[in-house]
Amino acid sequence: MQALANVLVGLVAALHVYILVLEMFLWERKPGRGLHGFEPGMARATAPLAANQGLYNGFLAAGLVWGLVADDPTGFQAQVFFLVCVVVAGVYGTVTANRRILFAQALPGALALAAVLVAR
Repeated sequence: MQALANVLVGLVAALHVYILVLEMFLWERKPGRGLHGFEPGMARATAPLAANQGLYNGFLAAGLVWGLVADDPTGFQAQVFFLVCVVVAGVYGTVTANRRILFAQALPGALALAAVLVAR
């Protein structure tokens, strides 16, 4: 079960690195604009906000990677903390921005969190 939990945490971390790249570096290009269907002008106007969001996603990814490489109890605690942050951010994004975030961010985070807790 520990191996499955580690794989799920790694996948959630990779997802957040992907989101970081989209929001920080590709926001004004087709892949980034496609996230919200923005026209080029709107993407240009919102790029600083997206970059800020991307940075936060990078912090989530870094925390999850730290949780994977750190010895316990720190590794376990970091995984739980950052996965809870992922779930909370996903639920908030679902309520305030787009329902897809529930399935794209909150659900993977919740599944990884459940696996980490069961593996403990």
